Amino acid sequence: MEENNQFSLKNKVIIITGATGVLGTAFSLDVAKAGAKVVVLGRNKERADSCVASIKEAGGEAIAVLADVLDEEQVTKAKEKVLEVWGTIDGLVNAAGGNIAGSVIGPDDNLFDATVSDIKKAVDLNLFGTVIPTHIFGRVMAEKGKGSIVNISSLAAQRPITRVLGYTLAKSGIEAYTQWMAVELGLRYGGGLRVNAIAPGVFLTEQNRDLLTNADGSYTDRAQKFINNTPFGRFGDPKELTGTLIYLLSEASSFVSGETVLVDGGFNAYCGV
Repeated sequence: MEENNQFSLKNKVIIITGATGVLGTAFSLDVAKAGAKVVVLGRNKERADSCVASIKEAGGEAIAVLADVLDEEQVTKAKEKVLEVWGTIDGLVNAAGGNIAGSVIGPDDNLFDATVSDIKKAVDLNLFGTVIPTHIFGRVMAEKGKGSIVNISSLAAQRPITRVLGYTLAKSGIEAYTQWMAVELGLRYGGGLRVNAIAPGVFLTEQNRDLLTNADGSYTDRAQKFINNTPFGRFGDPKELTGTLIYLLSEASSFVSGETVLVDGGFNAYCGV
């Protein structure tokens, strides 16, 4: 019987923004293992080159492209570089993002003293760091009427999580943008070009390490609250996100658009009792 692997990404050109972070690196490696040609896009050359080297050592194909996702000119040049090397774009993963320290409101801070400029920075990084690449790279997919875009949301868009005000606003915006764009793309391209989102549970990354771990590596009270309210009783491993990502990028999800898939060990479903 002829093999029909709906989950294969063989020969698809997939751009992953924020690919030099903990989650982005895991995404890049496993998307490459699924057969894709991966564009490792980030701002740190050393990390980007290291990620590409790891992919190539595993037998995959990848290139590093440096760009700031908030700089439209840099992102446009990145698009031109990808087209020069591989001639097309089949998928985009908007993994660039993170927290801005000044947009985090501590339990002892005055709620109304929040620095609005830092809150705006968090919204810019996460929300517009998703919108800009989507509009620039998505144009290539739109021209051929086919492709898949995956945004990264958060539990903060599902439940009000204390402290992270800027992040919450941004991720809520990403979910609204995902649904709005899915409708428009569906109406204009008949299902060939799709957009979905993943909302990860709690994964230990460089962005949240200071909130979740003490100097000695032990968990903070906040981290323990997350674990206590996760039925699985632990943080997620980055590799536990990649199966969902590959599904959303592949033909296996060809009738799925506008959805946010939670990968959270049951956190969002749990009422605490």
